[in-house]
Amino acid sequence: MNERPLLTRRGALGAALAVSLPPLVRPGRALAQAADPRMSERSLGHADAKLVVQEWFSLTCTHCARFAMEVFPEVKQKLIDTGRIRYVFRDFPLDQLALAAAMVARALPPDRYEPFIMALFSSQDRWAFAQNADPEVQLAQMAALAGMPKSKFDATINDETLRKEILAEQNEGQSKYKIDATPTFVFGSTTHSGELDFDSFSRMVAAAGA
Repeated sequence: MNERPLLTRRGALGAALAVSLPPLVRPGRALAQAADPRMSERSLGHADAKLVVQEWFSLTCTHCARFAMEVFPEVKQKLIDTGRIRYVFRDFPLDQLALAAAMVARALPPDRYEPFIMALFSSQDRWAFAQNADPEVQLAQMAALAGMPKSKFDATINDETLRKEILAEQNEGQSKYKIDATPTFVFGSTTHSGELDFDSFSRMVAAAGA
């Protein structure tokens, strides 16, 4: 379920939001993560869970939004909260608006990260695809609701260090897991591209040994 055709729906955002995201390799990224708390792992679940599941997602991906709203609550209740899996969120922005949203999410306190991205997914039509509305203004309003002042929002979306680090993570995931669609899930050493319902997700967890 490759989400890249959605980029054509974003002509109204202007050329600044439509440019392709360049691949970027940054040596020593682990050191950068240690130095910059914004790039520390964002995850849910017990550290000693049997299995680590990664979701590589874009905040402007409609398939990711549907999974977040319809499937993830059950995943959290039955698999994360019970200790079977630790769930790791990985950024894979498909366009400049998704990248800006990921930067804002990363700049929030870690405990606000998951609630914020879920709020973005639940209101995706309003901030990402609204007609006759400035998406940056809409995103700033969402950030304000999460407690981020406008001055910090402006500084965040113009922070080239954070931008490059997120793109480095994206490039690393693309190289390691051959990601070409969102969402992509990594169950230990097994990769699945595209949406999953809960039963299919649970079977993948079981097949991976959890």
